[in-house]
Amino acid sequence: MTVQSEILAEIKTYDRIIIHRHQRPDPDALGSQVGLAEILRATFPQKEIYQVGETVEGLRFLAEMQIVDDQVYEGALVIVTDTANAPRISDDRFKLGEKLIKIDHHPNDEPYGDLVWVDTKASSCSEMITEFALMFPNELTLNTSAARLLYAGIVGDTGRFLYPATTARTLEIAADLRRYPFDASALNREIEQMPMKVAKLSGYLYQNIQVDENGAGKVILSQELLSQYGIDDSETAAVVSLPGVIDEVLAWGIFVQQPEGYYRVRLRSKGPIINELAKKHHGGGHPLASGASAKDLAEVAEIYDEIKEICHAYQR
Repeated sequence: MTVQSEILAEIKTYDRIIIHRHQRPDPDALGSQVGLAEILRATFPQKEIYQVGETVEGLRFLAEMQIVDDQVYEGALVIVTDTANAPRISDDRFKLGEKLIKIDHHPNDEPYGDLVWVDTKASSCSEMITEFALMFPNELTLNTSAARLLYAGIVGDTGRFLYPATTARTLEIAADLRRYPFDASALNREIEQMPMKVAKLSGYLYQNIQVDENGAGKVILSQELLSQYGIDDSETAAVVSLPGVIDEVLAWGIFVQQPEGYYRVRLRSKGPIINELAKKHHGGGHPLASGASAKDLAEVAEIYDEIKEICHAYQR
């Protein structure tokens, strides 16, 4: 029996299913989480299906979360999508369920759950959820609501199909989703557009990015700067990919200071492998897109030096 068949069997067994994803969700986190929820609601209308976690203001156009009491977890199946390690799961009550399933496309460096389906070759977790529905066309119902969410997740994690993780299968699945009658153009605009304050921060980033001779880039966004622009941490996600359009930039880090003083580190690359670097600094992720943490500016400088070394080695 395949892991997908095992997951479907567990879904059929439970009358109550609660779906989580990671903190500070992006379109793929919400797309996979709520896309799966919509598939299950359409397929099993008699079951209780919940989606939980914090709501991100800028992504309300995709989905809203639900508030559930602790007792709802009693005897429930919990599914977590798009989350590599347990500490990043939004709403730590995921532990209260009877059984836990992990569905993810990040490297499985920190396994959790009773049943695990990880596919690091998938462009996104939304691609995996779509594949799951397509594997069982006579047993699972993929409707327009789910298709819209899953398409948004794929678009988000592939950078509109520009990133290396985009495969022929990714495009085939996106084509299948586009056959459903949702407004893909409007959805793309909503994903892409940003508030004026974030646009102004983008200008700051381009003006202040530091790049060495091997293409290692660095931008520090201090709390003072974020306050000046009226931006919170979740909104900085919109600027993380911007250095990638600069031809001199090969790999880069965006260092976002948190209210507590430490720095959230977003790492991206056009070629050099960066997830091993991220693991050394309390993080991890994909080979070309990872996250980490730096306790102070000294560790920020250390991480940037490591990005420089990686870029230098890659150029040789």
